[in-house]
Amino acid sequence: MAVKSVSIRIEEEMLKKLAYIADYEGRSVNSHILVLVRNAIKEFENENGSIEGDIRPDKNVKPSRR
Repeated sequence: MAVKSVSIRIEEEMLKKLAYIADYEGRSVNSHILVLVRNAIKEFENENGSIEGDIRPDKNVKPSRR
């Protein structure tokens, strides 16, 4: 599985709030964003049908440490 990086622009206050929530949930900001993305994909597929691909949104996909 190839892991890609994505850069986003985000307002500082929004990032601080996201970091607060991530910390509260015991996650890094990156891991929390992945949870939000998986949830969005799962919700979309529940409403509109599966999107073609091998990775299921309910599977915790985390890159391995080197």
